[in-house]
Amino acid sequence: MKKLVGQVTPAERDVIQSLFERRNGLNELAKILTADNAELYEKLVTDMGVTGTKFQHWWDTMAQHYGWESAEGGNWEINFDTCEIYLVTP
Repeated sequence: MKKLVGQVTPAERDVIQSLFERRNGLNELAKILTADNAELYEKLVTDMGVTGTKFQHWWDTMAQHYGWESAEGGNWEINFDTCEIYLVTP
């Protein structure tokens, strides 16, 4: 089930969109990078951790700021075109 629970500003949307794209890019890079290049591999793992933390922090901060509804087993998603936030539940 998908329920509209809020909206963010375009500037707020831009932050999460940038993190979303970076996280996806890092995940794709992780699929092709091997541990043979230890230095690059460590940088990738570190960057994935930092980006993941920033990504989750944005959701936590915005949820608290706007008071979005949440649900056990649910997650929020954003429509980048409209800046609308949806609660997605199983």
